[in-house]
Amino acid sequence: MGTADEGSVFDRYRADVDRPMRRLFAAYGRDRRGWFVVGVLANLVAQFASLVPPVVLGAAIDGVFGGGAFRLPLVPAGSLPQGEAAFEFAVVAIAGAFLLTALATWVYGIAANEFAHGVMHEVRVDCFEALSGLDMSFFDDKQTGEVLSILSSDTENLELFLDDALVSSVRLGAMVLGIAVVLFLAQLALAVVTLVAIPAMVLFTRWFMRAAEPRYAARRSSVANLNTRIENAVAGVELTKATASEPHESDRVRGASRRLFDDTMHMLRLSYLYRPGMELLAGLSFALTFAVGGYWLLVGPPVAGAGTLQVGTFVTFLLLTQRFVSPLAEVSEIIDRYENAKASSERVFGLMDIPPAVTDAPDAVALEGVQGRVEYDDVTFAYPEGPGETAGETAETADADGPVVADVSFAAEPGETIALVGPTGAGKSTLAKLLLRLYDATEGGVRVDGHDVRDVTRESLRGAVGYVGQDAFLFDGTIAENVRYGRFDADGAAVREACRAAEAHAFITDLPEGYDTRVGERGVKLSGGQRQRVAIARAMLRDPAILILDEATSAVDTATEARIQRSLDRLSADRTTLAIAHRLSTVTDADRILVVEDGRVVERGAHEELKDDDGLYAALWAAQAGTDVPDRLTDRAAGDD
Repeated sequence: MGTADEGSVFDRYRADVDRPMRRLFAAYGRDRRGWFVVGVLANLVAQFASLVPPVVLGAAIDGVFGGGAFRLPLVPAGSLPQGEAAFEFAVVAIAGAFLLTALATWVYGIAANEFAHGVMHEVRVDCFEALSGLDMSFFDDKQTGEVLSILSSDTENLELFLDDALVSSVRLGAMVLGIAVVLFLAQLALAVVTLVAIPAMVLFTRWFMRAAEPRYAARRSSVANLNTRIENAVAGVELTKATASEPHESDRVRGASRRLFDDTMHMLRLSYLYRPGMELLAGLSFALTFAVGGYWLLVGPPVAGAGTLQVGTFVTFLLLTQRFVSPLAEVSEIIDRYENAKASSERVFGLMDIPPAVTDAPDAVALEGVQGRVEYDDVTFAYPEGPGETAGETAETADADGPVVADVSFAAEPGETIALVGPTGAGKSTLAKLLLRLYDATEGGVRVDGHDVRDVTRESLRGAVGYVGQDAFLFDGTIAENVRYGRFDADGAAVREACRAAEAHAFITDLPEGYDTRVGERGVKLSGGQRQRVAIARAMLRDPAILILDEATSAVDTATEARIQRSLDRLSADRTTLAIAHRLSTVTDADRILVVEDGRVVERGAHEELKDDDGLYAALWAAQAGTDVPDRLTDRAAGDD
């Protein structure tokens, strides 16, 4: 299976994502822009209000304690009180500024979180819907850990950027602009000295962003790889313990974790260079301001025409210059979250952009009143390299790798049972999946009641076909919920009736909570036979016209098989049934048996007819019955597991 660094189709679509952050805002931020605007405005108010105390303090030092006039930038001199009243005004202004800062910060927090979490919710849901709409070839190619990392950690990265870093960047810009305006209004010459470091900071930041981007992308790939490795290790823990392979799995997880560690440190070394560098530039700006301003007050203007500098103005400069240090140092964190969000948005949109290979035709019709006639007309199928290939690419793959199914033709009349038997890997399950349109035939066609399955809606097709597989998958939930899956409006009486027909009612009622018993993840709290009967009850509840039984009894003991077989006999009665069989004894009563080998139907007929022939079916039957297999057929019979 492909991983994040093997150049899969997923990675190619991700590489084609153009301007992912702009696309994120265009697609998801537009409907929530009201919250964004409120958050930005509240943040600006908070930042500008936070500039008031140092400005008022400096004016008070000169105008109240220094005996001069009390003046504030951008405020007409005649409108301000003087003397003792100026002191009272300064106290109220400073306290009011702190109160306004706190209130605006609270409004910003609410608005920013509404915006960020709302966008994250929509992205996550749309990403899952896009994922669930992809055809099976995508899931054949991708590993669960990588997909889960997109739905969880990648969407969380977007939320962290939108919630904090985005508005922080606005705050930073507003802070720098506001401080610059105040300083220029207070003392032009000293403001030039204070702000001389800004161009150097901008150039340093541009260099950092270019250097950091590939490192963030590599780290995201390592995270996905580690998630996949851990997910596989947990899913296969039974095999790991049974084979005493814990050290091997630990080594594999250690290797993936080490790669993540190395990529993370490669990224952090650059970040730790950037943040101190920004702090150094901001600190040098402060030191230069202090040196020039101090010299100015002690000796006089450093250059002719610089004007005058008062103590209060100098204090304001020092306080506001210090305000540069913290926000400018935050630039590294903002860039960190931006680069993470950019890489994550590329992965999210890369997933969303993968076109499903199996879709409804524009003029697809719904299957109605299904009788159950099934036809395979010269069907050939080869697995594509991955999702999103064109028909031409699929055909090329078939030519290069050989088809899984080749030139298969047969028909099942309504109510007939057709059995598909043959060695493991012969293509039996693939034939069944073509009927469900989990894949589309490369050549030829599959028809239901004369309709090519590619010309009908997938929903109506799959609603007419019931499927019971060897792996009876159950969701974590109650037994009743699992039986209802696919027919969610069924009442309790219908559920119980389906379970009785599947011979599941007795064991369910013996459980402490009956139908409300939770089955655990993948149904681990039930035995294999119990899970199988719940799956059969689920198919019975849907009452399909066509039924697929994919080795539905191969994983259980003989006694359980007998109970399940009785359930299957009830389920398949009066339905068109395709039965894929591992144990030939379960299909001896089929109307016709098709023997599949290397993707082709090599024999067909009834059980007695095929058993007496000198062919593959006879060899398989002899091998399972424990009788002698003719030497010329030994190799073919051995192909069956």
